[in-house]
Amino acid sequence: MAVEITEANYDEIVGNADKPVVIDFWAAWCGPCKMVGPLIEEMHNEYDGKAIIGKVDVDNNPSIAGKFGVRNIPTIVFLKDGEIVDKSVGAVPKTQLTSKLDAIL
Repeated sequence: MAVEITEANYDEIVGNADKPVVIDFWAAWCGPCKMVGPLIEEMHNEYDGKAIIGKVDVDNNPSIAGKFGVRNIPTIVFLKDGEIVDKSVGAVPKTQLTSKLDAIL
């Protein structure tokens, strides 16, 4: 299961990351998020050890969403060395997400 990133563990997981981080910003009530969620889970399994694949529930962690300027969900943010290098907004095909991640590995 993808790593649940919260305001309590953000610094530990994202701040100390030694590999690329992918964060899926989502909410339980968001229809398109339910389409992207399984893709994020597949990526978590496929990129195990190569990247950190996490999820942020925007309703429970608004400060993280605000830090990244997330206004629409789902938003998937790609980080390398703590910096945003790419992002994807809306329900997109898995190939689009994996190609963005592959580009920063």
